[in-house]
Amino acid sequence: MRWDNLFDDLEGQLEQELGAEETDLRAEEERLRLGRLSIRDRLFALGTERDDGPVRVSLVNGSTLDLRPRTFGRDWISGDVVDQTLRGAQFILPLDAIAGLLLTRSQVSNSLEELAVTESERGLSRRLGLAFVLRDLCRRRQSVELVMSEGVISGTIDRVGRDHLDLAVHEAGTVRRENLVSHYRIVPFTRLLFVRF
Repeated sequence: MRWDNLFDDLEGQLEQELGAEETDLRAEEERLRLGRLSIRDRLFALGTERDDGPVRVSLVNGSTLDLRPRTFGRDWISGDVVDQTLRGAQFILPLDAIAGLLLTRSQVSNSLEELAVTESERGLSRRLGLAFVLRDLCRRRQSVELVMSEGVISGTIDRVGRDHLDLAVHEAGTVRRENLVSHYRIVPFTRLLFVRF
C-alpha cells in the first residue's frame, strides 16, 4: 500500500515538472515571437480586416495622423487618411517617418496577435520598396502632395531615383501643364513624412 502511494506521488511530481517545463517552453517561444515583431508587422495586424478604428500615427515632425492601413510594402504602408478635412485622401507613409503609434488598449492587444499570413503578404507587395510605389504614381501622372517637415508641396512626380524624386511643383488640384509648373524640386526620400493623393 505504501509503495503504491510513493509511486503515485512520484508520478504526480513528474507530471507537474513536465507541465511546468512545457509552460516555460511556450512562454519562451512567445517571447521570441514578440522579439521578432517589427512596427510593420504590428501595423499589418491592425490593418487586416479589423474594426478597431483608425490607427493614430505620430510622425517624426511631431504631428499625428489617423490612418486606415490597407497595403504594406517593404518600407512603406498605404491606405486612407481618416480626417474630417481630408476625407477620401489616400496616403503612402514611409516607415522611417513614424515616431510612434498611439494605440488604444484593444489595438495594442490586436497588434500583438499572431496572424495567418496570406499568399499576397508573402509575395510581391512585401518586397516592393518605396521607390517602386512612387514610380507607379509617376507613371499614372497622379497629382500628389508631399508632406515634409518644411511643409506641404503640391505637384506631379516627374521621375523617381533610388533615393529621391523629382517633383514638378504646381497648384494642388490642377493637372500638370508645363505653363502651370512654377519650379522643379528634387526631394530625398528621407525628407518625406508622407505622400497624399
